[in-house]
Amino acid sequence: MAVSPGSDAAFTSQKSTLSENPRTKKFPLTEEEIFYMNCRAAYLTIFKSSLENIISKDQLCLALQYAGRNPSQKTINKYWTPQTAKLNFDDFCIILKKEKPTSKAELLKSFKQLDVNDDGCILHTDLYKFLTKRGEKMTREEVNAIINLADVNADGKFDYIKFCKLYMTTNEQCLKTTLEKLEVDSKLRRQQFGSHVEGPPERDPSPVTKQSPRIIRKNDQETFSNKGDTRSPLLSTTRKFKTSVSFTITMSANSNRNSKSTEPNLKDWQYIQSKGCFFLEEDGEIISHQYRMQIAQKSMIYLTIKPLNLSQIEGKLSPWSSVDTALYILKENESQSNLQLVCFTEQRNREVFGWTGELGPGIYWLIPSTTGCRLKKERKPITEEAQLVYRDETGELFLTEEFRSTLLDIFEVIDLDGNGLLSLEEYNFFELRTSGEKCDEDAWAICKENFDTRKNELTRQGFMDLNLMEANDQEGDPRDLWVTLHSMGYNKALELTEACPFVIDVYAEKCKPRIKAVHMEGCSGQLEKAICKSVLNKGDTKVMDGYENIIIHTYNCDTWITSVIENKSDNKVIIHINNELSKNCINNRGLNVFAVEVAPKSTMVCQHVMPLNEHQEWLYCCVYSLIL
Repeated sequence: MAVSPGSDAAFTSQKSTLSENPRTKKFPLTEEEIFYMNCRAAYLTIFKSSLENIISKDQLCLALQYAGRNPSQKTINKYWTPQTAKLNFDDFCIILKKEKPTSKAELLKSFKQLDVNDDGCILHTDLYKFLTKRGEKMTREEVNAIINLADVNADGKFDYIKFCKLYMTTNEQCLKTTLEKLEVDSKLRRQQFGSHVEGPPERDPSPVTKQSPRIIRKNDQETFSNKGDTRSPLLSTTRKFKTSVSFTITMSANSNRNSKSTEPNLKDWQYIQSKGCFFLEEDGEIISHQYRMQIAQKSMIYLTIKPLNLSQIEGKLSPWSSVDTALYILKENESQSNLQLVCFTEQRNREVFGWTGELGPGIYWLIPSTTGCRLKKERKPITEEAQLVYRDETGELFLTEEFRSTLLDIFEVIDLDGNGLLSLEEYNFFELRTSGEKCDEDAWAICKENFDTRKNELTRQGFMDLNLMEANDQEGDPRDLWVTLHSMGYNKALELTEACPFVIDVYAEKCKPRIKAVHMEGCSGQLEKAICKSVLNKGDTKVMDGYENIIIHTYNCDTWITSVIENKSDNKVIIHINNELSKNCINNRGLNVFAVEVAPKSTMVCQHVMPLNEHQEWLYCCVYSLIL
C-alpha cells in the first residue's frame, strides 16, 4: 500500500491546464480523452515513446503509481506473471481501466473499521494484523513502509486521517506535474500513443459524409485534405501509415440466429455431461476449465456447449445467458503438447453452440472459449452491500437466505458431473479458484468427519455448513466470505456478473464417451493457436499492399467476427486498428482504436467483434494499417 503519485480523481481540476490547447477551448475534453491524457502522462514520465514496452515489474509498478494507482505486490503479480516478457501501452491502458484509483472516502471507510476508539488513529499492532491477514494481504515490508512514515505515526499509533490527506495531496501534485510536462512538450503531444491519437481533428457540427472503407492511397488523402474542417479522423490518421487494408461486413438483425445447429436423431446414442465456468480475472483475462475426452471407437459425435441457467424460475434465463460460448476440439497425438485442431462448435441454435461429425478413437481435448465481448468487468456501482450472516436473539450465527441461495448456485456450478455431490477433485477446483491452494487427502478426511457426506463426497448441506464454520471462525466478519464470492464472479449485491457457468453435452452413436476436467487455465496458449488456425482455414484473406508477408484474416461465423494477423516476415510489425466506422458493434478489447505488435513468423488473434444489440443490423468496418 505504498503512497503512489497520480489520480484519475484529480483530472477535472486539471482542465484549466489542458484548455490552453485551441481545440479544447472550443470542444471540452470527453471523459475518454481525459482518461487517455492521464495514461499518456504517466507512460511518458517513464518512457520516451509510447511504442516502448514495459519490460519489468518495477517499471509496471512505477507507471501505475504515476497514473494514480496503488498497486500491492499481489496486484503487480496479476499482470506480470512468470510468462510475461513485456507489456505495451495498450496493455497499460487496459490495466488502468481495471484498476480504479482509490478515493479518499474509500480509504477513510477502510481504516475507520479498525478505529476502535473513534479518534482517527489505529494501533500499529491492529494495523499490522489487518493488512497482513485480511483481503489482499500485504507483505511485512509494505506494512513497515507505512508504519515508518514519520508524519502520520506517533506513540505506536497510525493517524489514518493525516495519511489519507497526505495520500491525496501527493496524488494531485504528481498528476499536475505529469500533465504539465505533457502539455509543455509539444513533441510528445504530437506522438500517436498506442490505441489513442492525442489531439484528434476538430469536430465540425455540420454532417460529414462517411467515406466508403477501402485501401486509402496517397491521392485519396490529398484530395480529402483540401476540404478543411470536414476531414475524417480515419483518413488524417492514415498519413502516418505505410499502407492500409479494410474489411466491411454488414450483418442483418438476428442474422446470428439463422445458423441452426442440426441435431441428429439421438435415440440410443450414449451421453455424458460436464459443467464448467468462465471466470473473468482482474486483468481482464478469461480462464476456464479444460477437458480431456476419450472416444473408444470410431463414431458419430454430437457436441454442444451453452451457458448454464441457474434460475429457479422455469423459463427465466440467467443474466449471463447472452455470453457467447464455443468449444474447440483438438486431437492428442502422442503427447499433450502435440494437439491438432479438429473442429469447433460453429453452428448455433439460440444460446446452444454445437458440432456434429465423425471422430476416430483416441484422446481429444475440449477447450471452451468465449470472445470476451460480453463477459467484461462490471462498471455499475453497487449502492448497498448484501448481508451474508446474522445473529439471532441468542447470539448464534446464521447464513442469510440470500447468501444460502447464492451458495446453492455455486454448488451447482462446481458440481461438474452434476451428481449432486462434490468429490475431492471437484472441490479442489473451487479451492484453487478461491484460495489458490488444494485440499489434500488428510484435510478431506477431516472434512468428511465434520460435515455431511455421501459416498465420500460432500453434500449440499455439508457445503453450507462448511461456509457457516468459516463465518464462525471469523466471528461473523464477512470479509473472507466476500473474497470467496468475488473469486467466483459475484459482486456486492450477490449478482453473478464476472463469470459465466456453462454445460457441455457429448453424445456418441457407437460408444460411451468419457470426459474429465483436468485444468483451469487462461483462454490462451493452445486456444489461441486453435482460433488462429480455424480463422486461417475458414476466413477471408487480404494482403497489405506492397507487404505480401503481412496478411489479415477475417472470419464471420454469423454470431461474431474474428480477425487474425499473420506476419510471415523476419521482423516484428505494429498494426494500427480502427473500428470507428463500425455500427452497433462491441469488441473484446473495449477500444475502437488501438495498435498491436505482431512478432516475426507468427500469427495472433487481433480482435473479436459482436453486435451490441443483435436484434438490430450491425456493420463491421475495420481498417488495418501498418505503422511507419
